[in-house]
Amino acid sequence: MWFPEWPLRRPDAPQDEPCIVTGERDGNLRVVAANRRALAAGVVPGMERSEAEGLVPAGISLDRDISSEMFRFEPVLNVIEDVIPRVEIVEPGWLFVPISGAVRYFGGEGPLIDRVVKEVDAVAGHGGRFGVANGPFAAHWAAKQASEDEPVLIVQDDAEFLAMLDVAALGTDELVATFNWLGIHTLGQLAHLPRPAIASRFGTPGLAAHRLSSGEDREPSPRDIPPELTVEERYEEPLQLLEQVGFASRALANRLMEALTPYGVAPHRILVEAEAADGTVRSRVWRSADPFSAASLSERVWWQLRAWTDAAGVPGGLVWLRLAPEDLSGSGRQLALFENVAAKIEAERAMARVQAILGPDAVLEAQPVGGRNPADRVRWHRWGEEAPAPGPEAPWPGQLPDPAPALITPEPKLLEVEWDGGLPERVRLGSRWEPVLNWAGPWRQVGAWWRNETTVDHYQIVTSAGAMLCAVSDGKVYLVGVYD
Repeated sequence: MWFPEWPLRRPDAPQDEPCIVTGERDGNLRVVAANRRALAAGVVPGMERSEAEGLVPAGISLDRDISSEMFRFEPVLNVIEDVIPRVEIVEPGWLFVPISGAVRYFGGEGPLIDRVVKEVDAVAGHGGRFGVANGPFAAHWAAKQASEDEPVLIVQDDAEFLAMLDVAALGTDELVATFNWLGIHTLGQLAHLPRPAIASRFGTPGLAAHRLSSGEDREPSPRDIPPELTVEERYEEPLQLLEQVGFASRALANRLMEALTPYGVAPHRILVEAEAADGTVRSRVWRSADPFSAASLSERVWWQLRAWTDAAGVPGGLVWLRLAPEDLSGSGRQLALFENVAAKIEAERAMARVQAILGPDAVLEAQPVGGRNPADRVRWHRWGEEAPAPGPEAPWPGQLPDPAPALITPEPKLLEVEWDGGLPERVRLGSRWEPVLNWAGPWRQVGAWWRNETTVDHYQIVTSAGAMLCAVSDGKVYLVGVYD
């Protein structure tokens, strides 16, 4: 089931003027949904935001809010689960349901789909597209090929249906571009090529593409899932604040991915189970076409827990959380020779507990970025959150040479230095004067005059008490860093 306009179902989305919703994909802001007026102007989902805004300069651009979308999508999931269990979510507005057992119970695909459509329309209104096929890939494209007038498309033969689709349906831009250059424009043309030749030329991605184009969905890994790979955590004090729930979900997701790392596997599906303080237990399955990473898994667990919390589905707070991997893939990462996974897991668990107790700003992580001064070359962010993008590469004229100071003072401190002919001779440290043993510099930085910044000269000064970084400005000397 797929709702193409689900991100637009929000109170601030206008109906009488062009409107687009954008989210980050492949490192760029791209359109994830557009209303009728924007589509009529030429906007296409997947288009970069700047290009879409150029087509509708007077339109409204909104940032995607997946947590709110999930909250509004939760009632839809509940009514479907009343008919068919084991709903698998990809994102709000897009899900898969295995129906083989339910088809036999309802007496066929037609009566089952009619029942699901009726239940969904009752809580979400019209707009859903439904595709039925033997595999998730074909079912997804069947839903995309459905229309408002015919919202249900039942595929009888996956290979025959997929043969008509453009190879762009594979979603891998580089691979698709190569296929087009070779004159392969449809999945049917790709499926007719010898599989050994495709595997030899394109490797694993080409083999997966050939299987999909032939109507063969990715086969689940046959390897057993050891029970110890399931991770869970019980909380002595119920977690009621959204920030607490967010940190708990991120910490548990990281634990699961670290536990899977020694086996070289990653899950395509995850079962999320949560227990409320009153004993209520909720569960949900999330699916991903690509193996989950720690970041993508953390996001989905957080979306699900927030949806339950906002809908009062966790009365009294969260007391237990469990993540169980399903459908493993062998595309895990190779361990370093001396990597200690157990110690890393324990350290991350300890940091997550400190963060949950003291607050999100109690545990910080540093990210190196560009800049002239040592203080400008490090950016701090909350531990567990996505690191900020590094600064742009630049020559940084006046940048201090290596090594960098081990300690940066929060605020530059005045320092007494005696000079002889422009050379530092002595430095006052407390009540005594220390002779300068060695020094280097100056490195001049010309400030931005339009910001009233002055010219600064930096010196590295070595005394018997240690090495320091000093800044000279307007005839005064300041201590800005200490070397180890």
